[in-house]
Amino acid sequence: MNQQVRFCTSSDGFRLAYATSGNGPPLVRAPHWFTHLEHDWNSPAMMPWSAGLSRGYSLLRFDQRGTGLSDRDAPLPSWESHVTDLECVVDAAQFDRFALLGLSQGAAFAIAYAARHPERVSHLVLCGGFARGRRVRGVPFAEIETLQQLIELGWGRDDPSFRQVFASRFMPDAGLDAIHAFTDMMPLTASAQAAALIHGTNGLIDVREEAARVKCPALVFHARGDLSIPFEEGRLIAGLIPGARFVSLETRNHLMMESEPAWQAFLDTLGEFYPAAGVRAGSFPDLTPRESEVLELIAQGLDNAQIAARLDLSEKTVRNNITHIFDKIQVENRSQAIVRAREAGLGAKAQK
Repeated sequence: MNQQVRFCTSSDGFRLAYATSGNGPPLVRAPHWFTHLEHDWNSPAMMPWSAGLSRGYSLLRFDQRGTGLSDRDAPLPSWESHVTDLECVVDAAQFDRFALLGLSQGAAFAIAYAARHPERVSHLVLCGGFARGRRVRGVPFAEIETLQQLIELGWGRDDPSFRQVFASRFMPDAGLDAIHAFTDMMPLTASAQAAALIHGTNGLIDVREEAARVKCPALVFHARGDLSIPFEEGRLIAGLIPGARFVSLETRNHLMMESEPAWQAFLDTLGEFYPAAGVRAGSFPDLTPRESEVLELIAQGLDNAQIAARLDLSEKTVRNNITHIFDKIQVENRSQAIVRAREAGLGAKAQK
């Protein structure tokens, strides 16, 4: 699977880089602090949120102005430009109506867009977000200034020790490969000056009034042990958005890893709320997104080892998924599962 990177022009004349990938229901990821479309796609720290979500959805992502592949000399995003740039990108990608995903501070921009454009947003999904920036919620000034100085002093240095402070807050329980990839990627996303300014302005965010005006179904996730954004901020958002569902995730990682149970819990709940491509929206609605993927590969004739390799899972995990699949679709063996799946239109690649 590959992504397609394209450019569009903002309302004030700057190029914005955006990427589309995957097949399935449209899912737009709102911009957040630092991204780089090319490096996100291959980084073990960011792959779950790029390549991972592309397995079940038509995913649209973009680099906010001043970062990533977007114009670096553009004025750094103001509150209004965040929303208008998002409008520009979804129009360029021809996403008419879609689910909107907001991660971290991207949750605030997603809330604002959903409140202003109820005709475009079918579902709102927020994870690890906040409605109030650090300054608004009263984080001590000394803490804010310390983080600001760490960015200014250490963002672009060859020595990654300054950036590891942020890695320890964003993914304290991640593996070393992911942590190193995260610290290596940070200076590639933006200059130290741009990163510091974006970090500072994010501290002034306050979308509590906009949250109360959201009309679409909303699902709010938050890691119970999140060291970057307090758990209470997730609860606050869910309480502000009318009818929002709140789900706590058992992890300390602000950026979840694909290998941890919390990530699968996130995918399963997301799939129930906004069904992914394939059988989730069709003949087998009880299957989770991952189980749907496994059944598709069973229908194509792959064995457990091949499925494990294709989905980057252990064979034990594949066997567990298959046990659940057999129970849910009410078959006793693999042959029966293949027949049922192919009757439902799965495994088309193998049947050609």
